[in-house]
Amino acid sequence: MDIIQATHLYKSFGPVTAVDDISIAVKQGAIYGFLGPNGAGKTTTIRMLTGVLTPDAGSVMINGTDMARDPLSAKLMMGVIPENGTVYGDLTAETNLLWTGKFYGMDRTTRERRSAEILSQLGLYERKDDLVRTYSKGMRQRIGVACAIIHSPPVLFLDEPTAGLDVASRRLVIRTIREMNEWGSTIFLTTHNIEEANALCTTVSIINRGRIIATDSPERLRRTYDLTHYVEVCFEQPVTADLFSEDMGISRVESYGDKWRLYTSDPDQVVKAIARKAEHDHLTILSLATSLPSLEEAFVRLTEDNG
Repeated sequence: MDIIQATHLYKSFGPVTAVDDISIAVKQGAIYGFLGPNGAGKTTTIRMLTGVLTPDAGSVMINGTDMARDPLSAKLMMGVIPENGTVYGDLTAETNLLWTGKFYGMDRTTRERRSAEILSQLGLYERKDDLVRTYSKGMRQRIGVACAIIHSPPVLFLDEPTAGLDVASRRLVIRTIREMNEWGSTIFLTTHNIEEANALCTTVSIINRGRIIATDSPERLRRTYDLTHYVEVCFEQPVTADLFSEDMGISRVESYGDKWRLYTSDPDQVVKAIARKAEHDHLTILSLATSLPSLEEAFVRLTEDNG
């Protein structure tokens, strides 16, 4: 079932078309990544999906509810972490959560229980009575995450949730995203961090100039645009390029520090050939690795081709 369904969305601001006839379908339980360069239309799209902006054309359905016809019911089923946080700096962390839970119709007992659980999970329980304006940026972002998930929403929208965070805060936020997904939330994630999308997402769409130009799993996108594989090997003994030959499936050989990079269209053949050669010549392999197709390369190639 598609828990998020957007059909033919269009949005312009004066002469500028920000989103140009895009459709999105996100299955229940997925972590869906929405990638694109600055100005591609990511934030405009997420604002339409969450009911902040009204599209000039098209429709949005959240868990079967039409955003235009019943926006309140649709919004009650989602948690949102916008690009710029919305927590109240002059309230304590706990008060922010209790207040947010009240907006979602949660009773006092449930709000207090969920607040304590989430603050502990995000490493903020000891600071729950401090004003949020005294927090670091990373801590404020974590409170934003806490407010978005206090009601255990079936859909969670995250707009650049880890941008500018320190390593510890970023790991906590990513762990929380994974846990929310394991507990049943569908995640819609916009990010500039391609490595993050690759690690988290089951499906990725790439938007450029207001149009979606590709949608697939990260692995298939990487493989579609990965044109060059290589195997990198290091031996204990010194060897020369003559050790490697075309009949091993190698198209090009390059020295790379104390290693050799062997370019090929079939890494499996090369790895097996190296192992046989090392055994035959009594060589000791210190390290052996294959290149991985890069989602970043696919992203760059797609956005350049559609620039």
